[in-house]
This record gives sequence, structure tokens and C-alpha cells, in this order.
Amino acid sequence: MKETSTGGQARSLGADLPRPVAVVGPTATGKSDLGLDLAEALGGEIVNIDAMQQYRGMDIGTAKLSLEERRGIPHHQLDVLDVTETATVARYQRAATADVEAIRERGRVPIVVGGSMMYVQALLDEWQFPATDPRVRAKWEAVLESDGLAAIHQALKRADPAAAATILPTDGRRMVRALEVVELTGEPFAASQPTIGEPRWGTVILGVDRATGELDERIARRTDLMFERGLVEEVHELAGAGLREGVTAPRAIGYAQVLAYIDGEYSLDEARERTFVGTRRYVRRQRSWFRRDPRIHWLDGADPDLLGSARRLVQDAWTSSAPPAR
Repeated sequence: MKETSTGGQARSLGADLPRPVAVVGPTATGKSDLGLDLAEALGGEIVNIDAMQQYRGMDIGTAKLSLEERRGIPHHQLDVLDVTETATVARYQRAATADVEAIRERGRVPIVVGGSMMYVQALLDEWQFPATDPRVRAKWEAVLESDGLAAIHQALKRADPAAAATILPTDGRRMVRALEVVELTGEPFAASQPTIGEPRWGTVILGVDRATGELDERIARRTDLMFERGLVEEVHELAGAGLREGVTAPRAIGYAQVLAYIDGEYSLDEARERTFVGTRRYVRRQRSWFRRDPRIHWLDGADPDLLGSARRLVQDAWTSSAPPAR
């Protein structure tokens, strides 16, 4: 069923273009290294799907690969936003879709790597976003600003109890968006969510995870290393470039905690500990989200033959079925 070109690209019968491979899963499991290995083995280019790695200058706290660490492999959707700009799923969907299709047109394999949950679903499930209304959005943002998270959460519980039960009560931005959608559409927020079906372009989705204790240790080491490599200095520099004025960038794990340290709210040790705890909490959310997706082929990041296991899964998927014509 499959033909493989000399560069390693997969082409199924009836398909003209290579099928992408997505490498998703929790933070700190080893996705970036596996993505690079697959790109080298399959003749691919990387498409970032980590929301915060889109920001220029947010390097240490996002564990962004340096130019040297990228092994000469082209990377897309890195360093495309200033910290004063708002990262949106809709903008990413448009830009990353264009990147994936251009890579395929070049006869290369798109390797989509990252763990931003809604970004993954937006790209691979062609999420159609409900319309927005600046006046409705501003109304609920004003409630959030004047009355706080508890008030906006109560408003969402009245308008859409199911959404209030699934959105974190600390995620003010998403609660505002849910209220906007409910008011504009007259339907529950969940009605606007994508359904899981055949992934776009016949993408093969690999998930990387590790045992919880091992992953906690990796998160702790990574957090310590970030502070040792100059996360505080990076945040100081970004603050001078307008980090505090941004909507999404200053909320990133690590950056928010260091800003609080700079403002005297935390000691340095508290900022480090809160960064670790925040990352670990986020990992639990990622794991819960991705484990609900039956299309993901799971891999153990501690597998000494991780690349070999991944390649076998990809080859089996490429051989067993042809991609859809989209």
C-alpha cells in the first residue's frame, strides 16, 4: 500500500503527498528529541505546536531548541509573535495549516511536535471557530476585571453548567470565551468543540509519556536548569520589551512566577517551586486530555529504542491505510 521515496517520505496509493506525523503528549517527556529523530529519518520538517514557543525571546522558560540543537532541520511556527501579541488558536490554525501544506508540496514529511492541547485539535480536526463579537467579549472581560474569577465562574455556571465544570475556574480567558460563544450562538460551549474523527491529512499521531514518578523528576530537573540558565534574566529582558502588556505571554508557566518574584510577591525559591508545581499540574491536564483520544499511538519516552518503536508505528500506519483526500 505504501511507496517510500529515497528521502524516506511516505506516499500511499492514491495520494500525491506525504502524510504528516504528529508527536504529542505531556511536557518534559522527550517529544522534541523524538521529533528531530523522526525528521532526520523520514525526510521531514518540524511544525511547532507549543503555544508559548511561538513567542520571540521566550526561550529558556519554554525549553525551546536553540538553532544549534535543531540539527539544521527547518522549524515552523517558532518565534512568530512578539510578547505583546495575543496567541490565538485561530491564528495558529491558519498559519500552521499553510506550513503543513507547503511542506507536503515540497515532498517533505511534516513532523508536528508539541503539547498545546487545543492547538493540536484545531490543526488535526479542522476546528471551526464560532464568530466573535468585540462588544460581547468586552462585556464579560469587564465583569472579569471588576468582579474577579469567582464572578465570571458563577456566570458561566448559570449559562452553561457543563462548561463551568470542565474549564478551570482559574482560566478567566477561556471562561470569557465560553460565555461569549453561549451568548452569540444560544448553544452550549461544547457544541462548538471539534469532534474526533479521521485526522486531517491522514496524520499519524504518536503520543509520548513516561511513568509519573520519573516525569516528576524530569520536571524538577528541567525547572532547576531553567533558573540556572538565566530564566530570571530572560524575564527581565522581556519585561522591557512589553511582556507585562501582553495577554497570553505573561501567563506562561515560569514567566508568571518570575514576574511575581520581580514584583516582590515571591522569593526566588517560591517562584521556582511554583513553576515546578504549575508545570506538574499542567502535565496532568495534558495527560488527561490526550488519553481521551483513541487515535494516538502511545510510546514510552524511556524506551531505549524510542525512535525504532516510533518508526514501526508510522510505517504500519502508512501501510495499512491511505489518507483522506483533504
